[in-house]
Amino acid sequence: MRAAIYGAGAMGTVLGACITKNGGQIDLVSRNKEHIAALRSGGAHICGEADFTVPVSALLPEEMEGRYDIILLMTKQRGNGDILRFLLPHIAEGGMVCTMQNGLPEPSVADVVGEERCCGCAVSWGATFLGRGEARLTTRTDALEFALGTLYRNGEKLGAVADLLSLMGKVTVEDNFIGARWSKLTINCAFSGVSALTGYTFGQICDDRYARKVAQAVLKECFDVAVACGIKPAPVQGHNVAAILGYRGAFKKWLSYHIIPVAMKKHREIISGMYCDLSAGRPCEIDFINGVAADYGRRVCRPATLNELIVSSVHEIERGERAITPDNLKIFEKYV
Repeated sequence: MRAAIYGAGAMGTVLGACITKNGGQIDLVSRNKEHIAALRSGGAHICGEADFTVPVSALLPEEMEGRYDIILLMTKQRGNGDILRFLLPHIAEGGMVCTMQNGLPEPSVADVVGEERCCGCAVSWGATFLGRGEARLTTRTDALEFALGTLYRNGEKLGAVADLLSLMGKVTVEDNFIGARWSKLTINCAFSGVSALTGYTFGQICDDRYARKVAQAVLKECFDVAVACGIKPAPVQGHNVAAILGYRGAFKKWLSYHIIPVAMKKHREIISGMYCDLSAGRPCEIDFINGVAADYGRRVCRPATLNELIVSSVHEIERGERAITPDNLKIFEKYV
């Protein structure tokens, strides 16, 4: 079986290094020539919550040859159409593209490769790209989990993907995959969205009382949109996040607020990839994360006001009209 990670940035480098270290064979593919050269010469160096270096197979896209049984897609969603059309000749007959992107990316992938060759994975860990062959794992190693599933009628193909991902962490094959996607989307909307606006790590969001209050309100808004859409959020790492962090009434709201730091304790060092893009002057994926919650809310006439505020404010940062600062939390004062 041939496997590749297309988009070996922060998380792709960590995943590829772990798979290789634990006996798997996988190609790490990236357009970053400097990164690929460093991976070839010195291997992949993983630091942070883990510390090891391992030789890996690293390729530029134009160096890909033949067909792959599994391609793990770990690029930004903005380029999905062009990337997937490029990958089409490299997908084996009966092969699978597993999108490990944030949000709800499966429809855009299936539109190009076909439903029978598309599955997805919600990833419950984080990493930061350091470049030149190095990436930092920002989630504790006892919390490396994957929620694997499909929106289509091809569940029998998930076994090989699960076996590959299990070389890094725990894999759960989700029957309620849209629910698993929504649970991860909800956490991304609350923590990655606030991180992008403020520059805070997830731990700093928990420690700042008002930032945590904003994150809590965004979580609640996303859960309310899910209910309106008939989506049942799935457990994350064995915990029913909708029941624990969602609330109806003052006591459950108080309890949710105090549980958030406990729920995020294994992920305190994560900082949003959207923040990294914004701070580097690049457009980010806000439309594919908070924008998804806002869009679903509009569909069912359940406005996702906080998510819409995050989307519009992040676009202001992209246009140079707003800085990344904790002062951005003031935009929520009318609502939270």
